[in-house]
Amino acid sequence: MRRVKRYVRVAAAVVTLAGGVVSAGGSPAAAGGPAPAGEPSRAGVQWTACPADDRAAASTQATSTQATSARAAEVECGDVRVPLDHRAPLGQSITIAVNRIPATVPRDGGRYLGTLLVNPGGPGGSGRELAEFVAGALPAELAGRYDVVGFDPRGVGRSRPAMHCVDPRTYYAPPRPDAVPRDEAEERVLLGRAQEYANRCGALWPWLLPHMTTADSARDMDRVRAALGEEKITYLGYSYGTYLGAVYATLFPHRVRRLVLDSSVDPGAVWYQANLNQDVAFDRRHRDFLAWVARHNDVYRLGRTAEQTSFAWYAMRARLREHPAGGVVGPSELDDVFSAGGYSDRLWPQLASAWSRYVRQGEVSGLLDGYDRLGGHTTDDENGYAVYLGVQCADAPWPRDWAAWDADMAPLHRRAPFLTWPNAWYNAPCAFWPQPGGTPVNVRGSAGLPPILMIQSRGDAATPYQGALNLLRRLPTARMVVEGGGNHGISLTGNACVDRHLATYLTEGKVPQRTAVCPAMPEPRAVDRMAARHARGQESLTQALSG
Repeated sequence: MRRVKRYVRVAAAVVTLAGGVVSAGGSPAAAGGPAPAGEPSRAGVQWTACPADDRAAASTQATSTQATSARAAEVECGDVRVPLDHRAPLGQSITIAVNRIPATVPRDGGRYLGTLLVNPGGPGGSGRELAEFVAGALPAELAGRYDVVGFDPRGVGRSRPAMHCVDPRTYYAPPRPDAVPRDEAEERVLLGRAQEYANRCGALWPWLLPHMTTADSARDMDRVRAALGEEKITYLGYSYGTYLGAVYATLFPHRVRRLVLDSSVDPGAVWYQANLNQDVAFDRRHRDFLAWVARHNDVYRLGRTAEQTSFAWYAMRARLREHPAGGVVGPSELDDVFSAGGYSDRLWPQLASAWSRYVRQGEVSGLLDGYDRLGGHTTDDENGYAVYLGVQCADAPWPRDWAAWDADMAPLHRRAPFLTWPNAWYNAPCAFWPQPGGTPVNVRGSAGLPPILMIQSRGDAATPYQGALNLLRRLPTARMVVEGGGNHGISLTGNACVDRHLATYLTEGKVPQRTAVCPAMPEPRAVDRMAARHARGQESLTQALSG
């Protein structure tokens, strides 16, 4: 599954290119862990003020709401030591970074609801960033009744070791080879890049790769629960975070107080089949975008019908293959930018403006800005990608013969050209991964589980609706809230109906008696975002000169 970014990160679209050379050790000591661990500690987390650079990074990812800013000042940080191999709890250990936005009600009173643990998905996403968002986005009275806790799963962010395999400045150097190969020679180049990445990860992290499965992270979660002194936890997971939550509930049903799964992964398709399903869903969502652009031809002038806008988009992609915009944005970079629109239609005006200005005026600044914001080429992005592969390649079997991939991708590309090949290359290192894929956890409900709340949009591209239904059938105590739109990660993003169901569940533990339906959010308003930004700049300049 192409790595899923939580919407609050995609929409903020602020990326900072970290300086310095990426380094990682081929041994535990060189990589900052694992260190010897005696009896696993249950003494609790030592909460301290978060590092200054950590707070600055979080503030750029947060939304601009006053609530988020106010709660961000209260964040505390800490670490939890967990076994590298949970089958050897007295052996080597690694560190899981955690943060907390503390409850505002007394913890020994009747209004305190315990710990709300959150995860944004990926795999490879930072839960610490999401914790700050959730604490600010929930109704203040409800958020104050929880300790909202985020964690960076093993290998991610501030957890140690943090997994890196290549220097992103060279591996992601634009323009990259076109992800849609025209002949065998181009396919060999792309295959070589995938094998190179897998080999680098294997050379740097041979001791870590066997312990990067979702089950390992679920067991880490239970260590975090114990360190927090909680008998049970409430959990909110988005995207891949739903799979992590479902695996946790399967392994530790007696430790779940409440469980929210927003935009659910199909547990029966992990992970190769899930990617094929995703290719079809992303193509459908991209066609939704093209139809929206056509409906607003008065603004963007790219075609009056979806057929015309589709022709215009693929013509732009072909032109960028020969003449990358600004020498940077070629077809693969374009795929990265526009695939973000599959997660949220709130990006559609920005994407359409950049596309229109490039096609009609030859202006490349919008595409370059989109690549800077959404392209996924920073050191943090490479960390997320390394962990993404570390988890998914190890979780389940992958075809090891590239001919099998080829046989699937070629016909699927003809049906769903938008993402089939880009997604294949994103996951292709799994064909060469040094750690063979194992047997996924058999996700299932049990008598010990409380009512579970699932939230899903009907047109979700990243985690298709049918997969969520498949998970629902495995969890007898679950009920679903279905939203009629197509965005990914839909709670706490403005849909009042969805958020009422979420607040009721987090407060009272109540789920709908049967599947509930919420209307979709209104379509985004068509506006030339670049023109609007230019107008604001001109207005500011005029005011400065007149002042």
